This record gives sequence, C-alpha cells and structure tokens, in this order.
Amino acid sequence: MKHRTQQKQPGKAIVKSDVQKKGTFPQNMSPVIINYPILWLSLAAFIVYVRTIGFGFTELDDSIFIREFHEYNENLANLATSFHRGLFDAIKDPYFRPVFLDSIIINNIFSKENIFGYHLVNVILHLASVIVLYKVFIRLRIRKLHSFIISLMFAVHPVLCQAVAWIPGRNDTLLALFSFSFFFFAIEYSDLGKIKHLLLSVLFLLLAYFTKESAVFVPIVALIMFTLIIGDKLISKNKIILYASWAVCFLIWFIVRSQATNIQAGNNPDTGVMITDFIHRLPLIVQYLGKIILPVNQSVFPMQEDTSIKYGIIATVILAASLIFSKDVNWKIVAAGFAIFLLFLIPALLVPNNLNEQTFEHRLYLPIIGILIMFTETFIFKGLLDGNTLLYSLIVSAILAIMNFVYQGNFSSPLVFWTQAVETSPHSAYAAMMLGAREDNLAKSYALFHKAYKLDPKQKYINYYYGMMLQKQDSVLASEPYLLTEKAKTDFVECDFYLARVAMTKNDTIGAMNYLKSYLQRMPSSEPANNNLLLMYINKGLIAEARSHASRMRQLGMNLPPEISRILNAVR
Repeated sequence: MKHRTQQKQPGKAIVKSDVQKKGTFPQNMSPVIINYPILWLSLAAFIVYVRTIGFGFTELDDSIFIREFHEYNENLANLATSFHRGLFDAIKDPYFRPVFLDSIIINNIFSKENIFGYHLVNVILHLASVIVLYKVFIRLRIRKLHSFIISLMFAVHPVLCQAVAWIPGRNDTLLALFSFSFFFFAIEYSDLGKIKHLLLSVLFLLLAYFTKESAVFVPIVALIMFTLIIGDKLISKNKIILYASWAVCFLIWFIVRSQATNIQAGNNPDTGVMITDFIHRLPLIVQYLGKIILPVNQSVFPMQEDTSIKYGIIATVILAASLIFSKDVNWKIVAAGFAIFLLFLIPALLVPNNLNEQTFEHRLYLPIIGILIMFTETFIFKGLLDGNTLLYSLIVSAILAIMNFVYQGNFSSPLVFWTQAVETSPHSAYAAMMLGAREDNLAKSYALFHKAYKLDPKQKYINYYYGMMLQKQDSVLASEPYLLTEKAKTDFVECDFYLARVAMTKNDTIGAMNYLKSYLQRMPSSEPANNNLLLMYINKGLIAEARSHASRMRQLGMNLPPEISRILNAVR
C-alpha cells in the first residue's frame, strides 16, 4: 500500500520524500526531517491570519449575530434554545445552525459586542482545524512529508480566507474541526477498538451534524477513506459498531431538527426548482476547482454569472496533466480525493437560487481536502523534481500565503468589503445596495441604489434603502410606498423609523407615534426615536405618557435634553 507513514521518533516527525520498494532511499537522497511539524503548521496559519484579529465588521450577517442578537446571546439558557429554532428567524428559517448560534453565545461571554474576540476565536478554530487535519492525513497512511505539505497548503490557502476572516464563516471551520476529529477517532477505533475512541467519534459526528446539514456526507466520506485510501475491509466487527453509531447519530439529529420550529413552519422547497437550480449550478464544480488551483479570481460576495470559468478549465487541465505525467499513480486515492471533493461540494450545488444566489468561497473549507489528497499523487509528490518536493512545495505555500495576506484585507471594513463585492460581482443588486448605504458621496450612493433597484426591485431591503435615499433628497412623501412595500415584505424594523417621518410630514402625529412605538419595541435603546416620541407626547399634551416614557429612558441610561426636563418639571 502506498503512502505509508514512517516510524516516529520522540519529539520529531521523520518524513521521507520518496521511498523505494524495499523502503530504502534513492541514491543521493536523504531523509527529510521536520522537527515539530504541528508547531510550524500553527505558526504558519497564525502568521497569515493574525492581522484579521484587528478587523471590524463587514456588515454581512456578522452585525446581525453579534449586535442584533445581543439580547439573545446574553441569556445562557439559549444554549438549549438554539436547538429548537432557525438561524436568522426563530420560526421561519430554512437554516438550522444550533452549534454556530451557541458559539456566538459562548463568545459573547467574554467579548460582548467587541468584534476583536470573535475574530480571535475564528483564527483559533482555523489553527485547531489545521492541526487535526494533519493528524487525520497521518492516520490515512499518507507520508508524513506529504501530510505536512498539504496541511500547510490548507493552512495558508487564500480560498479559505473567507471562512476565517468573516465571522459567520466560522460555521465551516466548526464543521471541519468536528468532521476532522470524527475521522481521526473513527480510524483510531477501527484500528484499536477502544471504546473511548468510539465515544469521541460519536460526539464529534453529532457536533458536525448540528453545525451544518452537509455533515450528512461525513460518514460517506469516512467510508471512502477506509476503503480507497487506507485499504481496509468494508466489513469487520469494529466497522459494524461504527456504522451502527453513525446511524444513531443521524437519527438523533433528524429527530431534533424535525422538531425545531423552523422545520414545523414548512419551508419545503419545490423539487422541480431544486433540480433546475442544481443543473444550473453544475459549472460551479469547475469554477471552484479553478479557485483552489488558481486562486486569482476571488470575490467576497461571488456570483456564478460573474465568475469566469476559464480559470477552472485551465485548473482542470493542470490537475489532469500533473496526474498523467506522474509515475506510479494510485488511482484509487485519486478517485477517493475527487469523490470527497464532490461529496462535500454537493450542498453548495443544492442551495436554491431564491434562497441564496451567492457562491461563497467559505464553502470550500471541507471540499478542498479532497483536492489536497489528490495532489499527493501528482509529479510534485512523486520524486520527479530531483528530491526537492519540500522546497518546491514551500515556495508554492509561500505564494499562497502572500496572496491570502493581500486578499484578506477585503474583509477589514464594510466599505472595503462591499467595494470589492461590487467590483467582482457587478450583477449583484445586494452588493450595490449595501455599498450605496455606506458610500459617503451622495451622488455615488444614489447611483448605486438606482443600479440595485434596476437589477432587482424585489431584492431584500432594496425598497427600504430606496425610500431612505428619497428622504435624504427631501422627497419624504415619495418614499412612503417603498417603505411600506419593504415593511410588508420583510418587516424590517428601520422602516418604522422613516415611516414616522412620513406621518409627521402628513401632520399625522398619532400615526407617527404608533410607528415610533413599534420601532422602539425592537430597538429600545435608540436615542433619536426615544427623543422624538417624547417630544410628540409633550406636543400632544400627553404629559403622563411623557413622564412615563422619560422614566423608561432614564432606566436605559439616557439623559433627557435639558429643555425637555424643564417642560416636564414645569407642568403639573
């Protein structure tokens, strides 16, 4: 069997760049010894990503989970609630991500709304994933040198940047960490039969299931690893016990998920639409392959129609050629790697366009391991470069690290993030809308809103932003139909604040007060809304209501404007 590990000496990882059939080194070649490979992998990943710890929000979902969910995150009892609700909406939401929600709750304990702590945890999760993946490669009997190299590529590859630099991307690092841990302990149990390894494999498989639905493919990938990479028998006593534990884990996850409120709400996609969307998304396989092998056309907010397929075609040719011109290729391992890549990519192909039309790169965090496994059968790893496998691989890894370091700057702030999104995805109405909301130049801002509305007038929040733009242009009454449309469609809380202004322009003080009351039910700490409502109470002569509201404001830590305090004190 190829790709067998060598014996490990204490404190060292001894790796041989090429081994002859008898286990001896070719002439003029010597063992390649890498002391403390885990330390070097950790340092490489940390150095590449350390500056992301100081990044701010992108305002793509991260502000929702950290700021808007702050009250939810403060209640530790919600660690259990997360298993009975949807991700964004407790009732009507097709996403079921309890472990991710709980990770934010735990992060909130020491970080509150300071995003520094969330970025730090993201980097730590990536470091842990790199370390466990290296151990999995070793357990798969891949040579230690090869395991080190492909783990290093995983640690620094720019296509995985979004999973680390973007807070919600941690869902994929969590899934990978739990999946890798499951693979490790499942292999350990298969080899050694120790009950602790079985129990740990069950724990990590359950965690993977409750992190993301794509974990349903994790046991299938484990089977591929056992049969095609390791070369084990499909049936044995330990294997049967493993299979039974996998079935139990799936059943537990399925029952809990089925009882969650988001599933009861009935978010069942149309089968015909799913098939059509799946067929439409098949070219993504080539696009994603291109981003792994030639990561030069990345986007923080990618769309299929704006992603060039030429890089994917070139990448496919490069990968095929590097295998064809290699020697002694183990085609079982090649098939296993490609199958792993496809299996972990299937969930991205099944996402309905009406739910999410973005082709995010963080979804490659797990699929990329299949391509990395295939790399070990290419000529670079087969000793055809005069024994300089490690040298050439380090050069490639250094290039990837530099590309990553440069690219990750796109996640540093909302303005930078959405500017890159518009540049790389010109057909995205959402990207144009989000950049328009953050553009200081009013002319540019309005142009972006017009572009977004033209691209997709049904885009979520576009009617709100269009109405807000009209109000900034002093077309307050003209904004009303857009704000009402958005309120009816998404019930976006900010619509109430601007509709209150519409009502005041129409001299409808009662209507304005009702909109502000509705707004403050969900945004109780908004000083402008509180002050406006307090003034309306006073202007309408509702002094009792004004005093009661002023008391609530003081409880929230707000200081009343001096003139309002004088009015309330003067009136008996």
